[in-house]
Amino acid sequence: MNIKVDITNIILKTERLVLRPWKNEDLDDLYEYASVDGVGQMAGWTPHKNKEESLNILNMFITEKRCFALEYNNKVIGSLGIEMYDENQFSEFESKAGCEIGYVLSKDYWGKGLMTEAVKRVIKYLFDDLSVDIIFCGHFVDNYRSKRVQEKNGFKHYKKIEYKTRYDVIKESWVSILERNDYMNNII
Repeated sequence: MNIKVDITNIILKTERLVLRPWKNEDLDDLYEYASVDGVGQMAGWTPHKNKEESLNILNMFITEKRCFALEYNNKVIGSLGIEMYDENQFSEFESKAGCEIGYVLSKDYWGKGLMTEAVKRVIKYLFDDLSVDIIFCGHFVDNYRSKRVQEKNGFKHYKKIEYKTRYDVIKESWVSILERNDYMNNII
């Protein structure tokens, strides 16, 4: 069963990042990374064509209150959303409180361990503060960077699915899970 999420006034910190709700002032930073070829496609969407498109997404982030802005050195470099998982596709988990996470990072910051750090902090928030039992996270089969972020944070491949992207392409994806017991057994 999906949990209710509202990150209003929630600020999470890591060694290098601040994870916080989105603000109107983040538009330029969002457009800067979301308009770069190769970034959005890894998450199933095409590069933003203009700031108006980014503004629509920014307004959605602000209104829905489910997505963190990832701030690094006072600049937003990505996002990490806490979404609803498909309860019909994963009905075997109906008795467990759960959610799905998804993330995207500016190409300029790939390979620095920042997303692994952000995901680790959100996992802690979800298990410790929101008392979830299970977290879902997917990645396209060919997205090795996302796969590594998930592996480093203890996620295990669970099920291969076909995912329809926002640009109407069907891509083979892995859905991975992290359950509370596995998290509790691996806390450092």
